Amino acid sequence: MKTTADWHSLSQTITLRHQAYINGTSRPALSGETFESVNPSTEQTLAEVASCDTGDVELAVTSAREAFRSGVWSRKAPGERKQVLLRLAELMEQHRDELALLDSLDMGKSISEMLSVDLPDSIDCFRWTAESIDKMYGEIAPTGGETLGLISREPVGVVAAITPWNYPLMMASWKLAPALAAGNSVILKPSEKSPLSVLRLAELATEAGLPDGVLNVLPGFGHTAGKALALHNDVDVLAFTGSSRVGGLLMEYAGQSNLKQVWLEAGGKSPMVVFEDCADIDKAATTAAAAIFSNQGEVCIACSRLYLQRSIKAQFLEALLAAAKQYRGGDPLDPDTRMGALVDKAQLDTVARYIKSAMDDGATVVTGGMPEYLEGQGFYVEPTIITEARNDMAFVQEEIFGPVLAVCDFDTEDEAVHLANDNRYGLGASVWTDNLSRAHRVSRQIQSGMVWVNGWGGGDSTMPFGGVKASGNGRDKSLHSLEKYTELKTVWISL
Repeated sequence: MKTTADWHSLSQTITLRHQAYINGTSRPALSGETFESVNPSTEQTLAEVASCDTGDVELAVTSAREAFRSGVWSRKAPGERKQVLLRLAELMEQHRDELALLDSLDMGKSISEMLSVDLPDSIDCFRWTAESIDKMYGEIAPTGGETLGLISREPVGVVAAITPWNYPLMMASWKLAPALAAGNSVILKPSEKSPLSVLRLAELATEAGLPDGVLNVLPGFGHTAGKALALHNDVDVLAFTGSSRVGGLLMEYAGQSNLKQVWLEAGGKSPMVVFEDCADIDKAATTAAAAIFSNQGEVCIACSRLYLQRSIKAQFLEALLAAAKQYRGGDPLDPDTRMGALVDKAQLDTVARYIKSAMDDGATVVTGGMPEYLEGQGFYVEPTIITEARNDMAFVQEEIFGPVLAVCDFDTEDEAVHLANDNRYGLGASVWTDNLSRAHRVSRQIQSGMVWVNGWGGGDSTMPFGGVKASGNGRDKSLHSLEKYTELKTVWISL
């Protein structure tokens, strides 16, 4: 196991890819423009990264379309595509320290979490999806003896994937694995706040045997490169993870262009509901802390709303405050650090604004509170728990994307369900009860794409990931993810 000194030493020698990756080649943006990639824990510039725009998008789309039409990947046998993606997963395993370090440096995530969560999940996503693709069968319709009806799935063509900054490698993997496995060409636009790991991933994909043009990576801003991809008439599908506001804009751009399919995994404000019949309060409290403080709270499924049945509120809060002490901002390259830095100053200011809003509305900060920013020392905020919260407060209703937990109470099951559903988002939810009937009842009534009972964040590549309401549509992971990147074709044959 590497020490803090080992990771810092490696950070001084690691090669940072900073150019766009188009048609199998690294190249600067056509404009020559760049943007800074900044280490959130030190505020030091890591690299000047190519800032792609409309011209670069045109090159990438042309490259992707030509590769798709050539059939070099799209018409390759599923078993052959599988072998390439399995080789890519193996290369990711071989370069796990490098990939983990890139994301830790780029967005402030703890190196331990990268090695225990992001990397294993990313690698497993490629392996599992690769293994599934040559086991997908078509259908034969139940027609009469004079006809034969065939139903099959085909790759859609050119896929544009726009991914967020909070899980750079993992979110990219969730999009790339099924899109590539299905035979598509992909253009990936990572967030400008954390582009470094996927630029390296593109090189590894080429090394694994992915043909040139099948995967292109365009670092750049959403209002330039992202918008150009969404408006492009030769992009067939747009897959996005990010805010609901931007997701809405992308749907508008699709309507203004070629009516491309748009699949969104958008915002979240997940509730955790703890009933008095929860037998293990300590486990629930420890999970509640992890559900809001891991990855600095920069998690789409973070349970940022905690609803406690009034009879257990005091006991639960005592256990929760003890669990929160395990999360304190520290050096992301220290293996003992469980909470790193927020991604940038703008995010720090957003978190501070919501904490102030809660205090102004009469809620009570019981630990943490307003961050004390010192220039040049990173964007850190302490784990913050705020009680006496109500659903009509802005910090309870709106996604914060930081380590801020709103604690509310309830008396009855019906009230708990109402409070949990009283939000525009519907990504995830956590329910704690030892009553099996209640677990089923409440899980069915909560308006959410995912519900965890007596846990949070569970699931593997077999389970779909996604939400309802303003949290988006479509699903990442599982066999259902392939549905986004394939088209149904029916063939009717007269015999």
